[in-house]
Parts: sequence; C-alpha cells; structure tokens
Amino acid sequence: MARPIIIDCDPGVDDAIALLLALAHPTALNLLGITTVAGNVPLHYTSQNALQICALAKSHTPVYAGCPRPMLRALATAADIHGATGLQGTELPAPTQSLMVQHAVAFLIDTLQQAPEPITLATLGPLTNIAVALIQAPHIAQNIDHIIAMGGAITHGNMTPSAEFNIYVDPHAAQVVFASGIPIKLITLDTTHQVLTTAEHLQTLRQLNTPVGKAAADLLAHYGTPDRERYGMAGAPLHDPCTIAYLLQPDLFTFKSTYTTVDTTSPDNLGRTVIDWWQRTGKSPNVEVAASVNAAGFYDLLLPSLARL
Repeated sequence: MARPIIIDCDPGVDDAIALLLALAHPTALNLLGITTVAGNVPLHYTSQNALQICALAKSHTPVYAGCPRPMLRALATAADIHGATGLQGTELPAPTQSLMVQHAVAFLIDTLQQAPEPITLATLGPLTNIAVALIQAPHIAQNIDHIIAMGGAITHGNMTPSAEFNIYVDPHAAQVVFASGIPIKLITLDTTHQVLTTAEHLQTLRQLNTPVGKAAADLLAHYGTPDRERYGMAGAPLHDPCTIAYLLQPDLFTFKSTYTTVDTTSPDNLGRTVIDWWQRTGKSPNVEVAASVNAAGFYDLLLPSLARL
C-alpha cells in the first residue's frame, strides 16, 4: 500500500529532481499534495516551478502556494545557484493546471486533521509552512508519521561557514519543528555532498531520449557549475532527492539519534544546526541525523526511476 506523503518544497533544481523521483513511484508514494514556500527563489517562482515539473511528469498532483517569507526575517534566496527563476538551463512545459486556491498552511492543517492514517512530510526547503501550521494547530503533530527533511550541516555550511541554506533562511521555523516532538530524520550537507551528479550521470540522462531525461540533464548541468567552481566537486550534489530516496529505499542511509537545536541568535552562527553527535549535553535525542549514504545505490534508484516518466 502506498505511503501517504506531502512534499513541502521550494523548487529549485534539486527539488525538481526530488519531485520527479516521487512522481515516478505512485504505487509506493501516495503524493497527496505539493506545498511550496519561498526559499531558493521567491514564492511566485517556486509555485510555478512545481506546476511545470508536474506538467513535465504528466501529473495533476495539486500544488498549494504557502508562505512568501520566513517567520521573522527577510527572505534570502539562492538565485545565484538555481538561476533567477529557480529552474534555469532548460525549457519546461507550461503548467497544465492552476495553483489551488487554498493556502498551503491551511491545506496541511486540514489534511492532517482529517487523515485516516498518519502522513509523512518530506521537506525540501525552509520549514516555514510546517512551523506555521504547527503553531496554528499543534494537534496536527499526532497525525504526522514523521518528517524526513533535507537541511543543516554537522561540519560546515553552504550559506555561511556554519549554516546550511534551508535552515539559515528560516532558523526560527526550523527550531519550532525540531522542538515539536515529531519524529524527524534529517539529511545534512555532510551526506548530500557525497551524492554527486557526474558527467557520466548526465550522459545517462540524455541517453534516455525523453523530455524528462533531457530536462533533468540540462537543469543539473547548469546547477552544478557553481559547486564545481566553489568546492571542486565532480558534479552537482543532489540534496533534496535524498529525502525521497530514503522513503523509497531506506537502506541506502544510516542515521544516528541526536539532540539537535538551531542557533537563532548569534550573528556569526545564525541558522547553524547544533548537533550533539556524541551526546555531550545529556539531553534526549529529538532528531535522527543521517550518518552515511550509499551514493552508487542512490543513482541505481534515481536513473531508472526518471526513465519511467
């Protein structure tokens, strides 16, 4: 039986690949809806991008636009990485559906309140929508099976020396979610930087000779350039698709139970995920943090999945 999930995202190239991976597995993942948030680019673009990815995959999964800014701070984007629209590098089909009228936060609350079984949340961007929903309706937490989130860093950040982008954009929202008591699995940069889309992977995508294969290869080729130049990487790290890969094939990852909090006050460390890897605080673990990934196995899952669409 398919696992009921909601994907909360800010597309973004790696979000787009994550959405395609999820849409390729309808018998495993019952995608109830896609909620969008401001992050990689402003909300207008993230919402339109989600609609275009659905069109590319010939899916009519409903898309709900959410919060246009973080809870307490001005929006910081990653347009330098993803391009001004968030999906630079290829031509995508026009949307075949409109955004749903209902706000993403209202959709989350209503859906979770009425759920006949617990729902998994896959979060690929800043956690603003999830935090606002939990503040408005704390009781929905009991109907969340768990949250699988991409975010944070154990060793070094990509937005500041210590902060990863998704957490940095809305650290206050991340702290609300981490302190909620909901079971959380967190896949950090330390893991996603091991999942690199090399030139060989791009060639495999192009050889699919499909609109999805071409679009994915074009997007990833454009998206990977800054990371190759900045970090000397062999290709683009696929951050967000790791969350969906975990849902489809959890044995690709190992996790460690930790006490994790977010720095919301320090000018130098704002958005840093403070992860008690060695249990030095003595506080009860609240987040399971990814410890390893089978990168070859990840691509063995991803590439044939995209060939389905």
